[in-house]
Amino acid sequence: MTAVATAPADTEARTTRRFRPADVWRIVRLHAVNPSIFFGVPWIILGAAWAISVIIALIITSAGAPHEDVREGMRYSWAVISPQWYLVVVGVQAIAYTFSFALGFGTTRRDYWLGTALMFVFVAVEMAAGIATLVLIEQATGGWWVGAAMFDSLWYGQQGWLVDFYTAFAMQMLVLFIGASVTTIYMRWRMRGMLVLMFSVIALLLGFIAVVTLSGWWPQVMAWFVDIGIVGVFTLILGLAVVSAVTGYLVIRRATPR
Repeated sequence: MTAVATAPADTEARTTRRFRPADVWRIVRLHAVNPSIFFGVPWIILGAAWAISVIIALIITSAGAPHEDVREGMRYSWAVISPQWYLVVVGVQAIAYTFSFALGFGTTRRDYWLGTALMFVFVAVEMAAGIATLVLIEQATGGWWVGAAMFDSLWYGQQGWLVDFYTAFAMQMLVLFIGASVTTIYMRWRMRGMLVLMFSVIALLLGFIAVVTLSGWWPQVMAWFVDIGIVGVFTLILGLAVVSAVTGYLVIRRATPR
């Protein structure tokens, strides 16, 4: 009788430990306590870059330069990716400022990481959708009527809204998870872990460059990137974001909040 009575309770407890959507959503709400960090400041940075780009284009076109020439020259500006550096910091802060607090009210590390990842997805989706839409608006208005090329630059504006959305989404996810996963490494191993990480990344990059250079493979490498195209390149970037997310989860399971 005792075994029969307690079995459902034990099963329910194990199921509860496996997945708790309410706790995952609670972490999303925790991150959204100050929404401007995730949804406001990145757009302020983009807006400032846009204003500067329009002013520069207006000055150049006022001097008599054709709009088409101005737009072509501005297509190589990196202003459209200006929020990426800030989003790395957002990834760092998302973990550093909330991890200890979340564990304090009983959230598991797994649910905390899932909630954080879900918040990152929300940020990446809204930014990617906004950027891809602004590319279309910029193209339709001839560069905001002054020949500016802020969003319709680099790889954007070449293969349509969906590709622009996908590439922007992949980039946002990468920088957010890089910031978050690096923070978990610092929490787990402190400065020793950061130094090992830094030197390991540098050694891998230098090793790759040395092997490709000494083997004379640079033409093949560049040809391969051309073959896979923009979507292929950003699929690799999204894959790196997934690797960063998994690494961060594995490390945070043993991280010690202080």
